[in-house]
Amino acid sequence: MKIIIMDDEQSLRYTLSEIFMFAGWDPIAYPNGREGIEGFLSHGADIILVDYHMPEIDGLETVRLLREHDQQIPILVLTVDERQEIADRFLDAGATDFALKPVKAPDLIARVQLHMRLLSMTKAVQATPKAQDEVFVTKGISKSTLSYIERYLADCPEPLTVEEISKELSLAIPTVYRYLTYLVNNDKVQSIPSYQKIGRPKNRYCWI
Repeated sequence: MKIIIMDDEQSLRYTLSEIFMFAGWDPIAYPNGREGIEGFLSHGADIILVDYHMPEIDGLETVRLLREHDQQIPILVLTVDERQEIADRFLDAGATDFALKPVKAPDLIARVQLHMRLLSMTKAVQATPKAQDEVFVTKGISKSTLSYIERYLADCPEPLTVEEISKELSLAIPTVYRYLTYLVNNDKVQSIPSYQKIGRPKNRYCWI
């Protein structure tokens, strides 16, 4: 499996490359989005990791440009910023998921494996010439990730928090929250306030 890494930090490019080589994959690292996009168009890839803050072309614009060329390839965003509004901007641009810095090898490997499985499932069920038009249900919501979350919640016997769902599904918390919000707004999932002894109530989510 070929993985493209786009990050302006040399030490992180090296670390990520070592992690992926250890997993038996073929990483190719680029110091910015411009070179990374050129590399992708020239040589292709199975999955792409994009840093948020990069020179020349930032991560958000890089994701947008990549999606102009390929609607299906998984794009994971590397970031230290966990704010939901930032995550929503990336998901709207076409990002698939996130990998928070500092990167933990087991979590990153599991996330890459998950999105390759979801991509394989998507390709297996798409038999029409218009397949690429059907990747996203709506802006920021991919059909394969949505189906993955829906199946899990439908089989779950009790309401869970965003953090619990994130851990079980190997998806980033901002990604899970975005999809849960979509499902709540479409009356498929119920949000239930769970009051704690200390602090603000925490929402739990269950399939309707």
